[in-house]
Amino acid sequence: LDPLRSLLHSISSRLSDKELAEMKFLRRDIGKGKLDRVQKGVEFFDILMERQEITKDNLVLLKELLQHIDRRDLLAEVLQFEEGQPYVPGDQPDEHEQPVQVICGNIGREWKRLMRELGMSEVNLDRIEAAYPLDLREKLFKALGEWQKGKGKDAKVADLIQALRGCDLNLVADRVEE
Repeated sequence: LDPLRSLLHSISSRLSDKELAEMKFLRRDIGKGKLDRVQKGVEFFDILMERQEITKDNLVLLKELLQHIDRRDLLAEVLQFEEGQPYVPGDQPDEHEQPVQVICGNIGREWKRLMRELGMSEVNLDRIEAAYPLDLREKLFKALGEWQKGKGKDAKVADLIQALRGCDLNLVADRVEE
């Protein structure tokens, strides 16, 4: 199987109809008639691949589209793919196990404490702190992404909830459980 097509298939399967519509809107230059026939993400990605706007060596457009529709979880997978780490479908938790947005939206300065509870090293925390000195949300997003990547299939919501409770962040843990 083509690794890029496998990645695009996985992304497509997790896009909502609204998110697909938003991406199509962003690319109206393709032609309204052609885009109106697109019903699935794979069809949209096929068009972009035919136009050579998405290739295994050029994922800039894909990353921009995912940023615009605020799907950082999918963007993280594309970045992993770009870094040459093999993409294996199912390697990431499914969308029901993606509490990253909830956590990022509800934890402030306690992000390091949470990541320590999850077992992240001080060296990694310092590296993330230095890379995003003014963006607290991005620090937490990157840290959670690294934790998730390191754990692979073993990255479970239950572990996040337990860590949140271990940091006395029970309200956030309750929201993640919802």
